[in-house]
Amino acid sequence: MRVGIIGAGTVGAALIDLLSDTSRVDALIDAAGSRLELVAVAIRDTTRVRSHIPAHLLVDSAEKIASDPTIDVVVELMGGTSVAHELITTALQRGASVVTANKALLALSGTALSALARDNATDLFYEGAVGGGIPILRALRTSLAGERINRVMGIVNGTTNFILSKMTSEGSEYASVLSEAQSLGYAESDPTADVEGFDAAAKVTILSSLAFGTALDGSAIYREGITKIRLADVEFATRNGYVIKLLGISERVGASAISQRVHPAMVAKGHPLASVAGAFNAVFVEGASSGPLMWLGQGAGGAPTAAAVLGDVVAAARNKVTKRFDVPFSVDTTLGTFPMGELQSAFYITLNVIDRPGVLSAVTSVFGDHDVSIRSMEQSGFGDEAHLMFVTHIAFESDVSATLVDLAKLEVVEEIGSCIRLIGVDG
Repeated sequence: MRVGIIGAGTVGAALIDLLSDTSRVDALIDAAGSRLELVAVAIRDTTRVRSHIPAHLLVDSAEKIASDPTIDVVVELMGGTSVAHELITTALQRGASVVTANKALLALSGTALSALARDNATDLFYEGAVGGGIPILRALRTSLAGERINRVMGIVNGTTNFILSKMTSEGSEYASVLSEAQSLGYAESDPTADVEGFDAAAKVTILSSLAFGTALDGSAIYREGITKIRLADVEFATRNGYVIKLLGISERVGASAISQRVHPAMVAKGHPLASVAGAFNAVFVEGASSGPLMWLGQGAGGAPTAAAVLGDVVAAARNKVTKRFDVPFSVDTTLGTFPMGELQSAFYITLNVIDRPGVLSAVTSVFGDHDVSIRSMEQSGFGDEAHLMFVTHIAFESDVSATLVDLAKLEVVEEIGSCIRLIGVDG
């Protein structure tokens, strides 16, 4: 089986190493049913010396690999959406199998590309798009294919988990930990995709498509990042038995609705996701028959992601040998989107206020006006530095949103700080 790779960055380089490992040749033949031969690697600059890639493999045109009728499996690792979409389309239309780790493209066009693969009797695999080396997509696609999944919830971005873990363990502020993450290579120079939740949102839509049959068509989901999380919030969580995590959630609500969202949450320390630290990812699945299941592993990095990509290459090659292909999950058109405002949760809310008589009464009356019941309240600082921290009982999202709008109108409220949902709270 002839393999061509488009893109030789961190993941591409690691995949080339795996395919070139002579000690694994027999194992790969056994798994794929055929020898895997790397025949081409497309890079932007073929004049640049790359010691890990034999010179005869280098080509300067990704289109050459996508359209070459002798290449059986095309691996797209270049990233981006428009050009990658064209290349994958070209490869699928001629009957090549495609393996990609391109989460942004899949979230945008995954349903259409999967249908194109089916129409051309070939495969589109993308295990490396979610969770690095964690084999969660294959588990949903095969092992849990007959299960009724009720919820998929996870930590699916290693950068944000590294930042929040460091803030918790070292007592550091967000900005300094972000700078450290960038220096270590965990965060890009422009970290927006990670810290604002775009990366996690793409992964949630992919997980949701396999768990519930929702479409991968570019539809936006509710998204919040971690840029407003402050050390005071982390310390409050620690004192009260919680850990702050950026969670991606897709779950059934009622008989025929799905809620998909990404946001920070205070997770009770007894929950399995609370102990997932550093750059690790974890996906927690709740099935009607299987009960709770969790996958944990390296969520990013060249080697872990390349391992997942290689697994897809092996599966694609095996299907070519046996002259079959995997049928993609169909879209369940009976499912609706559950309104965000109708979800219920307990909330942690912080306010910076002017500390003077009547402030607390004015603030709490706004909560009461919107039927948001206060479970507990703390104050730190005095005068112009007064800081109020509230935990509510279970309340509707819409009621909490209306509360925040009216609180911002109060003369004594200088700033609305954090609004973080609590996981693992009843009543």
